[in-house]
Amino acid sequence: MDSIAAAQNDMRVAYFGGAPGIVTSATAWLAAAVVAAVVTPQAGVVTLVFAGMLIFPVSVLLCRLIGASGKHSKDNPLAPLALEGTIWMLLSIPIAIAASLYRVEWFFPAMLFVIAGRYLTFSTLYGMRIFWLLGAALVAAGSMSIVFQPPVFVGALAGALVEYVVGILVFVTHRRAQRQH
Repeated sequence: MDSIAAAQNDMRVAYFGGAPGIVTSATAWLAAAVVAAVVTPQAGVVTLVFAGMLIFPVSVLLCRLIGASGKHSKDNPLAPLALEGTIWMLLSIPIAIAASLYRVEWFFPAMLFVIAGRYLTFSTLYGMRIFWLLGAALVAAGSMSIVFQPPVFVGALAGALVEYVVGILVFVTHRRAQRQH
């Protein structure tokens, strides 16, 4: 690839602007919220961790179902950033889990911060500033969960709602951009 703009376009085309991943992540958050509310907060923690492992493969499947490849070009110079961001996120999850062992109320806010940081790198990967908005909204949701101390499941529910709204917005704007080209 000749330029960062071409590499970002390759990512946008391959992963449909990131919308399938955002919506899949939102579904993981929603599942965790439901389990935390209906079973126990600790079961919600486990649900988010295990559902989180399915986000990438499910989002690739969704990409293929809507006509995107779900795979960027092998020569994409942004591929290392995607991998590095994933490793950083995976290394951060044990911190949130450790916090939950001390106070389960801290898990979902901590994970909101971790995932917000991950989305900030997506702004560079996809060349879309909406990922800054998504990251900021998740930080706000995590911060409000800490300040207002709602029931544990509310933090996960907030993550789901933020991601569903932004995921739908990304889907619509990406589809519109495709039609214009």
